[in-house]
Amino acid sequence: MVNTDRSHALELDRNDPLARFRDEFHIPPNQDGSEQVYLCGHSLGPMPRNARTLIDQELDAWAERAVGSHFAGRNPWVDYHETLREPLAELVGALPVEVVAMNSLTVNLHLMMISFFRPKGQRSKILIEKHAFPSDRYAVESQLRFHGLDPDEHLVELAGVPDGYPVDESEIERYLIAHGDQVALVMFPGVQYATGQVFDLLRITAAARDCGAAVGFDLAHAAGNVPLNLHECGCDFAVWCSYKYLNGGPGAAAGCFVHEQHSRRSDIPRLHGWWGNDPGTRFLMTREFIPAAGADAWQLSCPPVLAMAPLRASLQLFSEAGMPALREKSLRLTNYLRKLIETRLAEEISIITPRAPQSHGCQLSLRVNAGRDAGRALFKSLEDNGYVGDWREPDIIRVAPIPLYNSFDDAWRFVDYVAGNGD
Repeated sequence: MVNTDRSHALELDRNDPLARFRDEFHIPPNQDGSEQVYLCGHSLGPMPRNARTLIDQELDAWAERAVGSHFAGRNPWVDYHETLREPLAELVGALPVEVVAMNSLTVNLHLMMISFFRPKGQRSKILIEKHAFPSDRYAVESQLRFHGLDPDEHLVELAGVPDGYPVDESEIERYLIAHGDQVALVMFPGVQYATGQVFDLLRITAAARDCGAAVGFDLAHAAGNVPLNLHECGCDFAVWCSYKYLNGGPGAAAGCFVHEQHSRRSDIPRLHGWWGNDPGTRFLMTREFIPAAGADAWQLSCPPVLAMAPLRASLQLFSEAGMPALREKSLRLTNYLRKLIETRLAEEISIITPRAPQSHGCQLSLRVNAGRDAGRALFKSLEDNGYVGDWREPDIIRVAPIPLYNSFDDAWRFVDYVAGNGD
């Protein structure tokens, strides 16, 4: 049983060693000036307070030096992306040479599939989950068509039994044992966007390797949410956005991982751009493309400095807090919210996110037991009264108490509002 008194939530917050990080973010206000109960960082993280300062630094550099800021000033623009490399590598468990901040998630996914989806003969299929985020499905379907392949025949969508959530890793293994000689690429999420289920990347990678398939991951809902160890996992590639758990702001530069085994491979197909060229020869204006080391070789264009500055602000906080401490608080905070819901709202709300600690991150996905219309009505009421989550069709309310800035009192207030007591 959980102590359902608000005083207990406040006590947990007083004893929380990470509580101070909440003050490093702008929590959106209600009309009366009070802070919202913002449980939507799985969709868009709030603004780090230092983001404005870091953006202003680059605006000042533009105003004061213009083109000269590419090579002069506090953070020369020519290698601005380098300021993100170490903290990103630490966050996703990679070697620095294996990661780069660039583009947006789906652009990076396309770039990776050009390199790692190489259909040949009967090995021509892509394996994804049936309930993948639509952008992932659009990308893999269009890549198949790009290669002249019919998605109806070459796109394999794996669903849980019966035809739903979750997909267990054992189902992936069984499929690959039976049909792996037909699969060219296994492409799964790190965290399932609708349910919050965490996938075992090491286990999926091993299954793909055993059947000779390439393997990559969409970590949009995993990066900054759960511990990752991409280098040890051994996957070929991974991509993620930076505006959810990483608080990089709308349009923030996304991330990309390419395992070091592919560093400087001359036989791997790749789309080339100026910024993917070796920086030692980049400004010699040579006609020959000499790939940069590691993931940098997949860059196309200059780093989007103004879109990277807010991400620097957030990654500084991640580095200061440390992912182990964030994960420890995340498990306590999400478990507290789960127990409050199960204690006070069992008749009204069902939780579809897996319970096992290794199978979930911050997010809890909720269904209203009275049905979709009742769920929609509850979501509208929450939204109108400053309790911010999001709705995903057909009937899921997603909420995520995030350890960098959410409190135990946020969790208590959310449940108390749904229970009908308000504040």
